[in-house]
Order: sequence, then C-alpha cells, then structure tokens
Amino acid sequence: MASIRFANVLLESTPRALHFPTLYYRTDTPFRPTGEDGAWTLAEGGAVDFTTYFNALSVIKLRRYTRATAYRLRLQVKGAPCTITQTRATRLGLEPETLDETAVALPQTATWTDVVLDLTDDEQTVLAGFQLSAQGAVSMRDAYYEVDIEGDPRTVDLAIATTTFRKESFIRKNMQLVKRELLDSHTDISEHLTMHVVDNGKTLDPNESGDQRITISPNENVGGAGGFARGMIEAMEQSTPATHVLIMDDDVEVSPESIRRTYELLRMVNSEYEEAFVSGAMLNIEDTQLMREDTGYISPELGVCVPAKRQMLVSQYLDVVDNEAFNEEESIPADAHRYAAWWYCCIPMSVIRRVGLPLPVFVRYDDVEYGIRSHPKFMTMNGICVWHAKFEIRYNAGVERYQSTRNGMIAQMTTGLAPDFDTFLKGLHRQIDLEMRKFNYTDAELALDGFEDFLKGPKFIEQPVAQERFMRANRLKEQTVPFDELKKQAADQGLVGFDPDRLTRQTVETDRPRSLQERAFDFVTHNGQRFVRDGQDGQGGAADYAIITHDGWAYPSGSIHGKNTIVSIDWASRKGVIRHKDVKRYREIVKRYKRDVAYFKKNCSRLEREYQEAAPKLESVGFWKRYLGMA
Repeated sequence: MASIRFANVLLESTPRALHFPTLYYRTDTPFRPTGEDGAWTLAEGGAVDFTTYFNALSVIKLRRYTRATAYRLRLQVKGAPCTITQTRATRLGLEPETLDETAVALPQTATWTDVVLDLTDDEQTVLAGFQLSAQGAVSMRDAYYEVDIEGDPRTVDLAIATTTFRKESFIRKNMQLVKRELLDSHTDISEHLTMHVVDNGKTLDPNESGDQRITISPNENVGGAGGFARGMIEAMEQSTPATHVLIMDDDVEVSPESIRRTYELLRMVNSEYEEAFVSGAMLNIEDTQLMREDTGYISPELGVCVPAKRQMLVSQYLDVVDNEAFNEEESIPADAHRYAAWWYCCIPMSVIRRVGLPLPVFVRYDDVEYGIRSHPKFMTMNGICVWHAKFEIRYNAGVERYQSTRNGMIAQMTTGLAPDFDTFLKGLHRQIDLEMRKFNYTDAELALDGFEDFLKGPKFIEQPVAQERFMRANRLKEQTVPFDELKKQAADQGLVGFDPDRLTRQTVETDRPRSLQERAFDFVTHNGQRFVRDGQDGQGGAADYAIITHDGWAYPSGSIHGKNTIVSIDWASRKGVIRHKDVKRYREIVKRYKRDVAYFKKNCSRLEREYQEAAPKLESVGFWKRYLGMA
C-alpha cells in the first residue's frame, strides 16, 4: 500500500477566482488570503464549504479509475476554536450533507496545528469535501487530499506537448506557470515532467525558457496536427522517454493544479484504465464558470462534433455533482464514436507507439480522428480543465467550411467516424444550402474547395501543401470589414437607416417565425433563388434588407425571408459584410456541387481503398520525420 498526495485544495486570487469564488469555496462571511505562507482566513468566524468544482474529491471517479482504498484530508489551522467536518455530495442531493460524526474539534491555538480527517465513502457518495467553521478568526493552509492505493504507484514520466503559432503571450505565460509551479516545486512531479513547445510561427527564442526541461523547437507552419506530431516524437525520443504525452493548445489558460492532478491520477490508475486518455474539460475564458465539453462524439446522423454532456455551470453545486455522476453511455448513441479534444488530452505513449501519429491534415478533425482510431477509455474529473475562447466568437470559415469538410471526409475514409459516408455528403449539402440561403456564396464555394481537395486522394495531403491550402482558404473566405467602412458601404448601396453603432445583440441575433406559406416558399425556392426567371431575384430592393449574425451555423430563416440584401454582423469583432442575392452565382455553385458529387460516387471505392492503404504510412514516425524535416 502507498499514500499519494493527490489534490491540493486550490485557493487563488486570480481574476477568475475573484469573479467566481464558488468554483473554489462557498461562504457567507469574509474569507481571504492573509499573505502568510499561502494561508487563508475566516476573518469574522462563520463557515466555509469546499464541496466545489476544484476542491471536492471525486471519489466516484477515483473508485472507477484507480486502486484507491482510503481517502483523507490533511490541513493546518491556527486561531479561534474551530471544527473541520466532512461533507459529501450524493446524486440527487440539493446541497452538501455535513457528516457530523466525522467532525474534528480544535481548541484555540496560536501556532499552526496539523489536522487529519479520515473520509468516509460509500456507493452513494459522488464527492467528498469538507467544511471549516469557527466562532472567531481562524486561518488554514496546506490543505490537500491524500489517497491510499493498493500496491505501488506507477512510474510516470509526463511530457507536455503544445503547438503555438504567434500566440506568444499565452505560451510564455503557460511556460512560466509550468516552471514556477511544477518544475521548481521540489515535489515528485518536478522530477518526471518535461515540456515541448513546437513553435510553428518561429517567433520564440529557442533558449528563452531558461530550463532544459522546457524545449522550444522552431517548426514549419504545419498546423496543430504537425506540431503535435513533432511533440509526440520529441517526447518519445527524449533522454528518459515519456510514458504519457499531454497534448495542450497554446491559446488556453491552465491551472498547474490540473496538470499535477493528471500526473497523480496516472500514478494511481488501475489496470482497466492504464491506457485511458485523460480528457480535460474546456471552460470558457469569457464565461469562466461555463464548461462546454470534456469529451465529445461524432453524430451518426449529422457527422458533426457533439459534446457528450450538456453544458455545465461548474460554479453551481448541482452541476458540479451532475458533471461527475453523468453517465455518457446513456447520452451517446450506440453507433457513435467518442473522442477527446486536444485542448487538453493526455495520451499514453504505449497507445502512440501502437496506433501511430495524427494524420497530416493541418487543423480540425486531427484530434477527433486520433481519438476514434485509438478507441480508448476516457478519464475525466472535476478540476482537470483549461479555459479556452468561445467557439462562437472565433468562427472562421476557412476552418469550418474548408478544413472541416476536407478533413472529416478524409478521416471517414481512413478511420470511419460515422456509420457511412452518406453522413458527410449530407453534411456538405447542409453547409452549402445554409450558406446560399444566406447569400454567402463565397463560403459555400469554400466548402466545395474542401470537398474537391479530398477527391484528389491521399497523395495530395502527403505533399507539404497543408499550410498553403489553409492560407488560401483564409484568403478566399468571406471578408468582413470594420463598422466604419461597413456604414459607408451601406450608404453607398442605399441601405436606408443602417447604423452599426446603434445595433444590439437583440437586433443581430433575434429571428422571427415564418408562416407555413413562407416556409414552403423558402423550401421550394431556396430563399428565392431556385425556379425563378432571370432578373426575377426576389421581393424588395436594397432598402429592404435583413440584419443577421455572422455565426456560420445560424439560420435566421424568418429574418432573411424575401430579402435581396443581407447584412451579416460579427458583433464581437465589430465587423460585418453586405451580401446580395445572386441567382446566377447560385446556379453555378449548384452545378459545381452536382458535378463533384457525381465524380465522388463514381470513384468512391477507389478513394476509400487509396486512403486506407495510405493511412499507415501517413501515421508513421518515419513519414512525419521526413514531412517535418527531422530526418
């Protein structure tokens, strides 16, 4: 048997902690840091509860994933008489239960006093936490959960692999955090951790980390797929080969405690989960408390990525409990495949050696394909997470229309993300139809560009064309302009009364319901573009325009019905674009789409054979070393 310091009670004064303290603790009395060796003080007495996202122990997950046999809380207190009592969360409880029989009462003390609280556990317990209560001022510090395990801890050498492209502020901050909080911590992880920063933008000084355990490798811009492939290779070939590789985006904020808990979890893992992926949750940088996803799956009907769980407000007690008690097997369709996204995903090196490296697809679907190809178990847990920018305020048609179309189809051929390829053909049709109903012919053509590059077969992506094709897609996608310029364009084009400075999110994002007759008209004519005579472009002139959101997935059908002109607004960047109905261009795109689909159906079997035959090569270390210039 061994005892492992698994999780520190995390108390921070960061902006996110100040905005949402209930991520860490709950109290109705002042509780603040006192500057004494990490101490926090209940200045006026009262009670503080730690049954929270970061500071409750997920015993339900530890029972499943590890060899845990017992749990305890350790901390130091000083000050007024106080009581430390275990709390527990059950599946349907409205609030934490206080287990009075576990209480440890302490007299007033002027010196730091060690407290050990053995935690009770049963099958009804989802989370174990604790409460500190006092009649006067009392301080606490160095609180952590200890776990007893059967047998010895596993030897874990963890390598962080992160790919960056001109996001220096994010990556430098994360390097500093890893060095200060982990590598210089003089704890077990400091002897078993390395970090590989793959610099696709070549904007960092390779020597700037100041620590030989953090390497910075200048790299060609080969996207996330190429950067992470290099990180995996470097971790595989470092002086002490890594046992696990933690893939992490560059544009995230991470708590070092998440990495520390990942490391300790891997040391305790049982035989059933020894090759599982640890999938960190994505919380929003903008909405700190909102958890968007920890794992996802490919919808068998739509061929799109879907979070395995509903969104959770992890500052709220009920969602903290639901997040750990959630059973993905009940929410994911039986014929769907699950994956872990690479904003934070820890992969055993044994899996990498067995299944290979990612496909050379630059960005998008590289992590999805890899997770489905590997077919692992997954470990998720409260407190293992990163903060990432919202998807909806960083929509990029170059990614969503070109990259996602091409790469999803490639992955379907090599790995089988969905039950059959028709799922992705239907998805292509939906994308093109959606964009053209909104008169966004440019991005509809971008989706066809992705389809046509897929039709070129695997020899096309074997060549170092990924950067050029992605940059081309970004050049060709619909371009928005700042509000000042948009206002001038609107005036020149006769859009009476348009003033972007007077817009609200309600104006931009609100749709109106359509009548049955309007719905039928839009279905038959694709918003007035099909079965119309030349020159009969619709109802109303430029003065009769619609204002809609620039979100590529939105379909404000009522707002755009019967309009010839649409103003698409990206309110987050304060930019927009004016679109006009163009029946001639609509017909050209439809003709091109039908031609491409006919070609695919004629060559489907050949393409499938070629992609499947090429996959082992494209996933190999030898291929990637040549592709990256490492050979």
